[in-house]
Amino acid sequence: MSPASLQSIPAGTALVLPSPNGSTLCLHAGHKPAFTACLRNCCAVASKAVEHGTSIAVIPAGEQWPDGSLRPAVEDFIGAGAVLAALSGRPSPEARAAIAAFEQALPHLQETLSQSASGQELITRGYPGDVEIAARYAVSSVVPFYSKDRFVPHPSAL
Repeated sequence: MSPASLQSIPAGTALVLPSPNGSTLCLHAGHKPAFTACLRNCCAVASKAVEHGTSIAVIPAGEQWPDGSLRPAVEDFIGAGAVLAALSGRPSPEARAAIAAFEQALPHLQETLSQSASGQELITRGYPGDVEIAARYAVSSVVPFYSKDRFVPHPSAL
């Protein structure tokens, strides 16, 4: 399922996407609010997250190798930095590193993502448009909020 193919589905369509690492993290959030973010919606998510408190954890979930082990994904680290850069306050050293990665990549997001392991994988499989879509910064106001067993639009957006 390619992001490019999803641009034409009707609004409100229920969609199941596999994200083993992200799903696991959301399940461990307990009663804390959990959002999902990327470069495309980082500013919108940061804006809604502060409505829930001032201590915010931003976790780049990464991917999984075929054997199930963690595969760090630079695009997730850069995306986490984009969310963190949109927040005010005093970031931790780890957050400052993610912000620095984002700020370094911002002038050339498309090139950076295209050269990453995930970008190369998509391009090799014939999906260069997906990398282009992923590299668009702050173009979406959608704020996916984890509720019960799925992501839904944030309640204040309804």
